[in-house]
Amino acid sequence: MSQSFDIAVVGATGTVGETIVQILEECDFPVGALNLLASAESAGHSVPFRGKNMRVREVDAFDFSKAQLVFFAAGPAITRSYSPRATAAGCAVIDLSAGLPVEQAPNLIPEINAELLASLPKPFQVACPSPSAAALALVIAPLRAVLDIKRVTVTACLAVSSQGREGVTELARQTTELLNIRPLEPKVFDRQMAFNVLAQVGTPDAEGHVALEKRLVAELRELLALPLLNVSATCIQVPVFFGDSFSVSIQTAGPVDLKAVGKLLDDAAGIELVDAGDYPTAVGDAVGQDAVYVGRLRQGIDDTAELNLWVTSDNVRKGAALNAVQVAQLLIKDVV
Repeated sequence: MSQSFDIAVVGATGTVGETIVQILEECDFPVGALNLLASAESAGHSVPFRGKNMRVREVDAFDFSKAQLVFFAAGPAITRSYSPRATAAGCAVIDLSAGLPVEQAPNLIPEINAELLASLPKPFQVACPSPSAAALALVIAPLRAVLDIKRVTVTACLAVSSQGREGVTELARQTTELLNIRPLEPKVFDRQMAFNVLAQVGTPDAEGHVALEKRLVAELRELLALPLLNVSATCIQVPVFFGDSFSVSIQTAGPVDLKAVGKLLDDAAGIELVDAGDYPTAVGDAVGQDAVYVGRLRQGIDDTAELNLWVTSDNVRKGAALNAVQVAQLLIKDVV
């Protein structure tokens, strides 16, 4: 492709923003000017790109007419503040923050619903789902061909990078303090995270559900085009730096054909099926990779209409940044 595109990355100093820049370079994305943007506190930092250290500038001072496509990889408040400026300047917007309503920016995963773009007005506004929903939808979507899915139950074991760079730093600090027999003072998490498992991620509402759980349910229904699907989600925080893992149970209307399920997963784009007798792990398999790993396929112990499986994925790379760049590769075909 000879044509190049001017790109902006808002949140360029965060874990997802930095990974977006890394993947843009790895896939030889046709970047013209690369504008790295962040808050005033982070402006002045640098991020490497194509052999140069690119200076990060303050987003508030940026003229969005200098970009054709913008990744919003900061918080939802930042997206809501600056995406109208980007859209008014004619920029296509890819939101990774859940800052825009789904009616304005529907969730897109190229392997599942790329055809959605044909119905959207320009300049495009699309969203990338949470890393949890991205990984699970990628696995469940192909199974609709052989399963009449009635209910999905998932326990999401989320890495501390789900809380951004602060979560990674906090786990490292707590681990060091404990190993050196120093007093532990939790800062990012409300209690000890190192060598521990926390039963919730964030503050629950009056019904006891946290925002990530409700977002996961809504996004799964949207991506699978099953708005009435029964979904039960529990998000827990585990002492892993990168890589989310999921225990998934799918209730179906009839007996599960494990051979047919295995073939669909083996053939599906973006999925790596691990042979029976083995299983994937976040650290040993998924981290740094561009696939979602699936293993431990089995029927229920006493219910042949139940499918159980284990899923793991790099939440920052595969679940967020790579999906965003793949969406961008679709968008640039129609950006100008």
